[in-house]
Amino acid sequence: MKRIIAALLAVFALCSSALAEEMPYTFSGKVIRTYTSDSLDISMESFDWEDARCYLTKVWMLSPGEQIYKATANWEKDLSYPSDIAKKLNVTPMLVVNGSGYVSPVFPEIPDNYPGTSADYYYTPLGSLTITNGEVFRNLAGVPFYGLTLQADGLHMHVGDDPEDVLAQSPTQTWSFYERCPLIQDGVSILDTDWTFANRKAIRTIIGKMDEHNYFLLTVTNKTNAGLTLVDCVDFLLQEIHPQWAYDLDGGPSSALLMRTNAAGSLKTIFGNNSRDADILAIAELQGE
Repeated sequence: MKRIIAALLAVFALCSSALAEEMPYTFSGKVIRTYTSDSLDISMESFDWEDARCYLTKVWMLSPGEQIYKATANWEKDLSYPSDIAKKLNVTPMLVVNGSGYVSPVFPEIPDNYPGTSADYYYTPLGSLTITNGEVFRNLAGVPFYGLTLQADGLHMHVGDDPEDVLAQSPTQTWSFYERCPLIQDGVSILDTDWTFANRKAIRTIIGKMDEHNYFLLTVTNKTNAGLTLVDCVDFLLQEIHPQWAYDLDGGPSSALLMRTNAAGSLKTIFGNNSRDADILAIAELQGE
């Protein structure tokens, strides 16, 4: 009997150790949605920070490079609601968030180093490099790239990289926003705290990487106040989450957080999905599993 109990305790210890590796967080909120399978584990938690209602979505993936997806509205033609963009995917997404910031007649600003005029970029995402499903839609030679790429081993954050150097890494997808949207790099804040945009309370969508298999999404809402500044967000992430890197995706009315709790169920809107966007970032089961 003692041997049986010892064996059971050993198995429990191994399981606990594996779980700790899968979800490397000390911070936790109120769990409101979960999904678990052999290749994907999602825990969506609500909490308040500086009086703002937030959601922290913790995601473990067996193979992030094969489980993260992108879908878009029609290039240079229109924008679409994230829930409608998600229908274009050839997989069943379990989690969907808004993606890149974009240029439009309502939001016409482009960086000074972009060639041409704002109208040349209408209904397309920001970023000197735009790739969707391996196809290059934009490559502004010599204009540094600030954003995310999806590569074979998962997401990578780029802070002013030359587009040709990025292309050499064979990315299949990109997401981008303003040049100062990389927030944390190598566990250290790189946020420009003098940036006006960073000091404005607003709805936010932030994605970050913990390790090879673990990523998170921080969604800041306007349910209880105007939201959080990026300074507030970075303070929270450094104090409570300790990510390798964190990047600010589009926010404000563009924010969207949608999730399924089973593959047969419908994609439910947790927050946002009230405004048309240029693209989305989605997470799905490892296909073939």
